[in-house]
Amino acid sequence: MIEVIGVRFRNAGKIYYFAPGKYEIEAGEHVIVETARGIEYGYVVLGCREVEESKVIQPLKSVIRMASKEDEEIEASNKRKEKEAFKICLEKIRKHELEMKLIDVEYTFDNNKILFYFTADGRIDFRELVKDLAAVFKTRIELRQVGVRDETKILGGVGICGRPLCCHSYLSEFIPVSIKMAKEQNLSLNPTKISGVCGRLMCCLKNEEETYEYLNSKLPGIGDYVTTDDNLRGEVHSVNVLRQLVKVVVTVEKDEKEIREYKVEQLRFKPRKKKEKVHVQDDELKKLEALEKRDRKSKLGEG
Repeated sequence: MIEVIGVRFRNAGKIYYFAPGKYEIEAGEHVIVETARGIEYGYVVLGCREVEESKVIQPLKSVIRMASKEDEEIEASNKRKEKEAFKICLEKIRKHELEMKLIDVEYTFDNNKILFYFTADGRIDFRELVKDLAAVFKTRIELRQVGVRDETKILGGVGICGRPLCCHSYLSEFIPVSIKMAKEQNLSLNPTKISGVCGRLMCCLKNEEETYEYLNSKLPGIGDYVTTDDNLRGEVHSVNVLRQLVKVVVTVEKDEKEIREYKVEQLRFKPRKKKEKVHVQDDELKKLEALEKRDRKSKLGEG
């Protein structure tokens, strides 16, 4: 076991481990640490605790010092400079007529580097842009292209549920999701209804996946044949997953068919085969995007 603290550098960002050294550090405090990008100002989300050495990436760096008032002022100053740098970069992008969307700007704590995050449909030749920015800021410049999910995580927003986006508010890393999860929960497979603000499958599809998998494993599938406790045999018409109820089309007197509802305990049937877990596949996402583009074109044609 090894003693560590957990530090974040962004809201809902990834948690990094550092050795507390001689300091007694609690969650909620700020620290100055050294990272691959240089000296950074971080927020402690996990106080001193012991974890298995296998969970720590070596070498584990120690906290340089607890953040002082002067450090807090430098961090606040950096935040103000980031806003100014954002405006300047936008002007330079327009000047060079680059097809890119600037998302965010980040100063390292020691001002050794400025990172510009952007999205673009393809590869962008931003060499001249970097030269211009370096001439203005007189420091190292790094332009980092991110995907639509990262863009949404950085900018934030409100989901169709009316709550702040999970990725921006508390998810430190993106959760693998798949179309199978939507099917398992009997959700509409319409891309507009199961896609988030980013246009990809909603992260919250994962939230109730295990519960639905368990409940569905106890139910027959639609179209399966079952035997009821009153010795009738019929075909499953529909199921209510949460209430564990099954509607069955059974044959009664004079060969008349009737839909009756049974509790799953009142039925005999072959249990479903356990399916392997499927994670996000690029081809699934491409199919969703293709369907969405087709829908948009058809709407434009109607207009």
